[in-house]
Amino acid sequence: MRHTLKLHGVVVGWSDLERIEPDVGRARGRFRPGIGYDLVQPIFRLFAEAVPRAGDAARDEAKLERYYNSRDSLALELVDPSGQLIPTSAIHIADYRTDGSGDCELDVLIADADYWSRRTHSG
Repeated sequence: MRHTLKLHGVVVGWSDLERIEPDVGRARGRFRPGIGYDLVQPIFRLFAEAVPRAGDAARDEAKLERYYNSRDSLALELVDPSGQLIPTSAIHIADYRTDGSGDCELDVLIADADYWSRRTHSG
């Protein structure tokens, strides 16, 4: 089921959110950047800089705080295939690509019981 991520009506990208955890209200999946991803990519790259994947690398708490403040002010919207807005409490794009190649992951927290009912009871 294709979910589209938008910023003020501009398509940032989309994901099928193929991995779901309805009991915790979390959905994740491969993120495919759209034309508007360039508008938000620096914010999500800031997270990758603040929290390196290498287990021995230290977290940069100042960058992490800047990331959360910036991300929370974006007003990103998630919409379902029918165009219906899905209420979210957090939207994160894990973008650890250093050269523009590789996969990104969209990770969203959705507290909307109606969404989960539709999602878990549809084919």
